[in-house]
Amino acid sequence: MERYLLIKQGTIHNAIEEEPFVADILAEDGKIKKIAPVLEGKIINEAKVIDATGLDVYPGFVDAHCHLGLDGYAVGFAGEDFNELGDPVTPQLSAVDAINPQDETFRMAREGGVTCVSTGPGSSNIIGGTFCVVKTYGTRVDDMIVKEKSAMKIAFGENPKTCYKDKGVYSRMSVAAKLREMLHQAMIYGEKQKAAGYPEHTDYAKLPAYDAKLEALLPVVRGTLPLKAHVHRADDIFTAIRIAKEFHLDLRLDHTTDGALIAADLAKEGYPVAVGPSFGHATKYELKNKGFSTPGILAEAGCQVSIITDSPVIEERYLALCAGRAIYCGMKEFDALQAITINAARHIGAEDRVGSIEEGKDADLVLVKGTPYAVDSRILFTIIDGNIVYRAG
Repeated sequence: MERYLLIKQGTIHNAIEEEPFVADILAEDGKIKKIAPVLEGKIINEAKVIDATGLDVYPGFVDAHCHLGLDGYAVGFAGEDFNELGDPVTPQLSAVDAINPQDETFRMAREGGVTCVSTGPGSSNIIGGTFCVVKTYGTRVDDMIVKEKSAMKIAFGENPKTCYKDKGVYSRMSVAAKLREMLHQAMIYGEKQKAAGYPEHTDYAKLPAYDAKLEALLPVVRGTLPLKAHVHRADDIFTAIRIAKEFHLDLRLDHTTDGALIAADLAKEGYPVAVGPSFGHATKYELKNKGFSTPGILAEAGCQVSIITDSPVIEERYLALCAGRAIYCGMKEFDALQAITINAARHIGAEDRVGSIEEGKDADLVLVKGTPYAVDSRILFTIIDGNIVYRAG
């Protein structure tokens, strides 16, 4: 691994300014140290150099919602670790405990220029557990973590209804009621801890018995951990918003399939939205309005939009291609770039490290000849933390 990496004279698309520009980028110890028209000096002479003349340089692509490393490629049941069955409420589960960095989907992601993802539980459960944010390179997940707990997954609509009919979850009313019940219980649990002087001056006679589920929900009800809501239909989107307002919670809206139908309302509400997966057959009623025009409509309305793969639904390496399809369907190219870079980073609370090419941020970069959005695009270099982790043969 090189301490210094210099990318010379690439055309930089930094995801902050709409117009690209030609400059040098110096990475030091995994961070972007300097961006300037021309860089010279002693450190520059020590750096590993990539001549990017004639190449386009993008921030590493960021997927705000997927299940990378939790559903093994060509494995079957042995690799299915993203949905828990038997209990519709499992907030105590943590994605970081099931991610397999050796799964080859990580290599595929890097080949597609994806350098950072938010990955976590599926949508079978009303409350599924915590997502985490990881880089796509490494052999040990502990060394790949950007945020160990980035959001609490919740799900509305057909998935929890289908999976837990035998547990008394048969309607959308049941899903919402169970979520409210757990949030109320968590609030009461937290107040009891506070009354017992926990943790500084604990009166153990007053301290409530430890409850892993309620303990996991405390950051949610205290507003320090956002809810990550699986929502497709417009009514489910508004139910998620209604509950978030009731409990004064931070909220992210993921999938947002009916978003184009309610774009003005979503813009007014101001919650970040992630759209996808938009390739493929509509396998259930909730998906009948899905399409690549939705991200552009939402962006035009004024929403903060991310584009997601929900991998393995769409393979992670095709994230940029999804942005390309959105462009084809009317989304502005710069909006599409932001949807897989800085907006995605904001959606998952990692914008201080990833999502744009700026001094001080992680040196996660993608070098390509021309656009990365086309079917025949070829990523030439993927760089994570200043290290070349993929190079086209």
